[in-house]
Amino acid sequence: MNINDFRKQENGVHEIFLHRWSPRAMSGGDLDEATLLNLFEAARWAPSSNNNQPWRFIYARRNTPRWEVFFDLLAEGNQIWAKNAAVLIAVISKTTFDSGSPARTHSYDAGAAWVSLALQGSLKNLVVHCMQGFDYDKAKEVLRVPDDYAVEAMIAVGHPGKKEDLPDYLQKREFPSPRKKLDEIVMEGVFKK
Repeated sequence: MNINDFRKQENGVHEIFLHRWSPRAMSGGDLDEATLLNLFEAARWAPSSNNNQPWRFIYARRNTPRWEVFFDLLAEGNQIWAKNAAVLIAVISKTTFDSGSPARTHSYDAGAAWVSLALQGSLKNLVVHCMQGFDYDKAKEVLRVPDDYAVEAMIAVGHPGKKEDLPDYLQKREFPSPRKKLDEIVMEGVFKK
């Protein structure tokens, strides 16, 4: 697949940003521990407010006792393709600073860690797909997430698979999506619709 057939950058960014996308086709192969730790290491170095580093990652590997717990959290539409992931990861963020005061940017900071993990996965030619289609309340319960932490998202990670192994309706969506133009998302001075 030629990424330039789908995405056109206009302001000279590094191609790593164009190449990161969220496919669903995964091979079902295992991910070795060194590669998984490499992804978490990239996330570890993300920036955060007051260096709070509020992100936490809870994961389960395929073919382990905890896999079914994580898999059962997913919405049915995500289970269809995530069944071939090597790892499922819950992204959690600490809602307070260590002092106990509220950390308003905990979600924002956890998002920075997620994108660091995603870009590292892209560099390693892995599928890294983040999703919101899962049961947040059940995740908080079964993953034993304390009250001062928020469940943010789930991530499926695996080796690339064949698009043809996905259902037809997902095959039609299995391409890098374009992005809005800068003048739609960047405003000088005040908000503009």
